[in-house]
Amino acid sequence: MATGTAQQSGLELNRELNSIDAWWRAANYLAVGMIYLQENPLLAEPLRPEHIKNRLLGHWGSSPGQAFIWAHANRVIRHHQLDMIYLSGPGHGAPGVLAPTYLDGSYSEIYPDKSQDAAGMRRFFKQFSFPG
Repeated sequence: MATGTAQQSGLELNRELNSIDAWWRAANYLAVGMIYLQENPLLAEPLRPEHIKNRLLGHWGSSPGQAFIWAHANRVIRHHQLDMIYLSGPGHGAPGVLAPTYLDGSYSEIYPDKSQDAAGMRRFFKQFSFPG
């Protein structure tokens, strides 16, 4: 597979795809957490009813697809040094777009109280559809 000006070895490609898969799974976890969790964001203790939001908003179904496109678009951007953006329409698919921005750190730059630690993740999850 050609990547810019260099050929990627099978091992390099495998590492890259494993990294993309791990990123995609993390983005999906964040999207699920935004929809369902108000406490215990890292599942540090067994899940209990009080950890679940009372009001569930957002559609899980669109989140994995949006994160998949985001992950692979980033790969194409890096490999071909492209200048492009990801545009997603409004609606209940917000977790599928907000999760990647939290994961890459840009959400926390704009909203510092949603830091990239357990406390920030709890606030990130809880604020979506709050008061939930």
